[in-house]
Amino acid sequence: MKKLKALTKEQAPEKSRQFFEGIEKAVGMLPNIYAVIGNSANALGSYLAFNNAQKNGSFNAKEREAIFLAVSEEHGCNYCLSAHTAIAKMNGFSEEETLQLRAGTHLNRKLNILTNLTKSIVVNRGRADEELVNAFYDLGFDENALVDLVALIADITFTTYIGRLSRTEIDFPKAQTLNKGIAA
Repeated sequence: MKKLKALTKEQAPEKSRQFFEGIEKAVGMLPNIYAVIGNSANALGSYLAFNNAQKNGSFNAKEREAIFLAVSEEHGCNYCLSAHTAIAKMNGFSEEETLQLRAGTHLNRKLNILTNLTKSIVVNRGRADEELVNAFYDLGFDENALVDLVALIADITFTTYIGRLSRTEIDFPKAQTLNKGIAA
């Protein structure tokens, strides 16, 4: 099967090359997932704009990473797990906490409900467990936040699908395999 490949700047369309340069300036490197998405300058530009806009939503950086880890775990994307484990650590989570977020067992009640609701939405294709939705609202989140949550799930779903489809080479420290018996 022919697969998507990570493009070098020289191989990329001109518009993708411009995006690559901006990513390198912002991140300090061109992560392979962006080099793959760059096969379509339109998709890369649209994704970057969408992803950046989510930073203005209902969730702070740590909460966004918790959501991204929960989705990446459910989708089984090793690239996204590795990338978001590294980013979560840059945002103050320990290695153990990243595993707890992936397992839905984090000691922080808010993060625990957020990751379990995220997992429920993913696993049930949008038909989330009503108790988790109610617990989310009980935390003080509103309808705006629930829509923002779905937007973040869509954001990371795009990259997990690209990562799985392309079998993107991991260019971050590899995430540990989750022991499904991990306790809180």
